[in-house]
Amino acid sequence: MPVESAGPSTGADSGADLDRCPQVLLRNVRVVPVGGVPAPQGSVDVRMRAGRVVDLAPTVTPDPRDSDVHDGEGRWIIPGLWDHHVHLAQWADTLSRLDLSGTTSPDEVTDRIRRHLDTLPVNDADSVVVGFGHRSATWARQPTVAELDAVSGRHPVALVSGDGHNGWLNSAALALLGAPATEGALVENDWYPVWTRIGSLPGSQEARDAAYRLAVSRAAALGIVGVGDMEFGDGFLDWPRRFAAGVQDLRVRVATYPTGLDAVLAAGLRSGDVLGDSGGLVRMGPLKIISDGSLNTRTAYCHEEYAGGSGLAEPRGRANYSGADLAELARRATQAGLRMAVHAIGDAAITQALDVFESTGARGTIEHAQLMQPSDVVRMARLGVGASVQPAHLLDDRDVTALCWPDRADRCFPLREMVEAGVALLLGSDAPVSPLDPWLAMAAAVHRSADERDPWNAGQSLTAAQALAGSTDGCTTVTLGSRADLVVLEADPLDGAAGDSAAVGQRLRTMPVAATYLGGRRTFGSGHDDR
Repeated sequence: MPVESAGPSTGADSGADLDRCPQVLLRNVRVVPVGGVPAPQGSVDVRMRAGRVVDLAPTVTPDPRDSDVHDGEGRWIIPGLWDHHVHLAQWADTLSRLDLSGTTSPDEVTDRIRRHLDTLPVNDADSVVVGFGHRSATWARQPTVAELDAVSGRHPVALVSGDGHNGWLNSAALALLGAPATEGALVENDWYPVWTRIGSLPGSQEARDAAYRLAVSRAAALGIVGVGDMEFGDGFLDWPRRFAAGVQDLRVRVATYPTGLDAVLAAGLRSGDVLGDSGGLVRMGPLKIISDGSLNTRTAYCHEEYAGGSGLAEPRGRANYSGADLAELARRATQAGLRMAVHAIGDAAITQALDVFESTGARGTIEHAQLMQPSDVVRMARLGVGASVQPAHLLDDRDVTALCWPDRADRCFPLREMVEAGVALLLGSDAPVSPLDPWLAMAAAVHRSADERDPWNAGQSLTAAQALAGSTDGCTTVTLGSRADLVVLEADPLDGAAGDSAAVGQRLRTMPVAATYLGGRRTFGSGHDDR
């Protein structure tokens, strides 16, 4: 069962006259086994109707009611892919933001800002420049507002860190966004409200909807049929309007945060409830709580001090909530029928979160689960708490871990250990922290290296089959009755899975998608009628 599944749609699946529903027939496709469930040998035909697979056999007789008949020409099919942790508004925004990834110092960033501002028209001096992607943990010094002011003057500049846990703003942007005065970057709870306000700056709603449609279409081209949207704000109100505006090619589970919990409870919403007139595509998701910080800002909450942590104000990182406050939120959510999604990166934060799950009976996931004690892996499995993990983060965090957690690097991203303990893994990206790309996530989980170096903690690598199973929202091998969220691939993702991890990772990373179907409706791929 999917750990965070909302269950089947209550729309087309709920007793409609199936003979009147559109039908799609895929001919000559081969089924990839997923989740340990065997697949039929040879090619099959697959008919989809009313959001379900209603026929699957070596040969399915064409029917005049088939609205689309497509010859798969021996291609491979898998269940639709999910990204269980996305900040979709931020991801859409990054498509037009200044790229600061790869910068190695404040000076390199300010140089990029200066050169970018030189390209803007003179009459554009009041528009806000938003950058994204810098990671300051490995910089020799931390940035200041004053040096950003020196290159930007009165032009507002707001720079979002690559992990999303801090923002470096100049004085003009601090004033414009109502941020507290600071000499350096805003961090954690001081930063999140400001980050939200960046997304509320003047700009046409049409342009924002267009950015969403672009982001969603790119996701569909990678085989994605659903996301857990962990965006800040009132998503449970925004998504029905967004769906009505044509952003309809994705299933969305919409999280809320503690600041929005009262409004969600007042609306009587439970996890899994359909939002708006979306036919079940948009549903209420979990209560998301950010219980600690991140590795790159040295605010992930740990049992032991960071290397060199004696010079930090909080040498073990930061717990954003006391155990009592976290437990109170969990009780309120659980009593109202909301699942929990608890951001916990440091091992002390994970221990605290599991204490709360155990004491309150809450259900849900640990988001990230980056640094773990072995005893907590076992406890996580016993409690039935899922692990919503983002394997591509390990590619970015490998070198930072060597600086900050050299004494515990062997306990980072323990993916294989969790699987073997019985913890349900749900893969994602945390986009825009990592690209919204399930094949990158799978490749990182398998190979655990982004360069010529050997895999990092190779014993924690997943197999290709395990990575794929963690990317389908708990859906297994396509069969009769399966949800008609299907992906047609040009190659078998499990072919050659016994080879070395680098080759398997490269194969996954470059996996070509031929078509994506959402509830039987094509969201990607040209296709043609082959009757």
